[in-house]
Amino acid sequence: MGKGFQPQDRFAGGAQYIGGRLRHGTSGCHQDVVDPATGSTVLRYELAGTDDVDAAVAAAREAFPGWSGLTPAERSEALHRFAAVLADRAEDLAYAESLQCGKPVKLSAGFDVPGTVDNASFFAGAARHLEGKAAAEYSGDHTSCVRREALGVIGSIAPWNYPLQMAAWKILPAVAAGNTIVLKPAEITPLTSLMFAQAATEAGIPDGVINIVSGAGRDAGEHLVSHPDVVMTSFTGSTAVGKRVAALATATVKRLHLELGGKAPFLVFDDADLDAAVNGAVAGALINTGQDCTAATRAYVQRPLYDAFVRGVAALMETVRLGDPFDPSTDLGPLISRQQRDRVAGFVDRARAYATVVTGGEAPGGELAAGAYYLPTLITGAAQDSEVVTSEIFGPVLVVLPFDTDDEGIRLANDTPYGLAASAWSTGLYRANRATRELRAGCVWINDHIPIISEMPHGGYRASGFGKDMSSYSFEEYTQVKHVMYDNTAVARKDWHRTVFGDR
Repeated sequence: MGKGFQPQDRFAGGAQYIGGRLRHGTSGCHQDVVDPATGSTVLRYELAGTDDVDAAVAAAREAFPGWSGLTPAERSEALHRFAAVLADRAEDLAYAESLQCGKPVKLSAGFDVPGTVDNASFFAGAARHLEGKAAAEYSGDHTSCVRREALGVIGSIAPWNYPLQMAAWKILPAVAAGNTIVLKPAEITPLTSLMFAQAATEAGIPDGVINIVSGAGRDAGEHLVSHPDVVMTSFTGSTAVGKRVAALATATVKRLHLELGGKAPFLVFDDADLDAAVNGAVAGALINTGQDCTAATRAYVQRPLYDAFVRGVAALMETVRLGDPFDPSTDLGPLISRQQRDRVAGFVDRARAYATVVTGGEAPGGELAAGAYYLPTLITGAAQDSEVVTSEIFGPVLVVLPFDTDDEGIRLANDTPYGLAASAWSTGLYRANRATRELRAGCVWINDHIPIISEMPHGGYRASGFGKDMSSYSFEEYTQVKHVMYDNTAVARKDWHRTVFGDR
């Protein structure tokens, strides 16, 4: 379908997906989905209200006994069909993702959609491998075993930077483990989350297992997190909003999974392959126009390589092509909105008072002026405690700072409240190994930055949250571990009863 995809036609029935069908929201408020490359509205829809959240939770609660009661093999088979439908809809999903986010189509078609299909295939297999300790006689008189059981209705909230992938990361492990789910995507990017849920229905996943409520965070989101029938909340977004979600979830003693902000260091030792580090820094900083919580944002470069690294990054950034997201030659699309572009520009403009903007630092004119574009930006000369070094900018901005000793480089890299991702660049085995041990982040890359795979977990330390997406480790979030213990003695009065009955 590609460019023939028309959101107004596809979602004429509304932008809520509850119990296997589209419906209109009941909040009384409308939301525009805007193409950030042009500023044009591609869909106007009614936002979800609290009644819609209640209906979605009720649908998920009704579907839970049947879905959780299936065998792992039956859920696995359904998820394999789901993966096949997603693969068949790849072109439409990529187009819709680029339309609502401004992503270059080579990113959405080459990264977001294939990654999502792979996630679905992985969890189709993982559904049959819920692990626990082997049954054994740990006490001598009893046989113990561990059951992993589904929790119930999950209420998840996903961000706008990777709407399709974040929907998959939230939904797939939850339903593979036997749960049902209500997902609230960002209200400005609901298209691919809705298409994801529709694909599940096409694949034969029962109505109510996957539900989507497209609403505002303060209304639909907070009601979902606070809902008494929701047993767990999974949230990806800013640390500030994550704190609010945590407060609401803990008020009703919900299980909580948070994937929050990041300020990833990019640590370059003096024995690094300079060309590899330069290419890695530009790609790692500019992926998704820098709107990635694992993006390379703080490059620390050992002084012998510092000047050459800055020159190389600046030269490469100046070759990056901004343009129409649907042009296959476009490297960098717009930011998600003009508001976000202005926020990024504010960081850079304030930095001019204390640092040097080496390249970029402005919005392009001409044909791109109508969109939310911003040039790739390189900043040097900033202090470690300055705003551009400490705050999450979430845009195409890289700050480079020098360091002298290995100890200093690792200390500076760890000098942040965040801990989501980091990378270290060195051809030395011992240096690289030290970095993997001492960098405090949930993911540490060596001589690369950004790649993720379905088989490995994603999640952070400290202010970046806790819990894991992807991989079999995500089942720790979405299952309840139950110890079952069987007496093997057939003796009425046990030896331990003497602690109650005495010597009678």
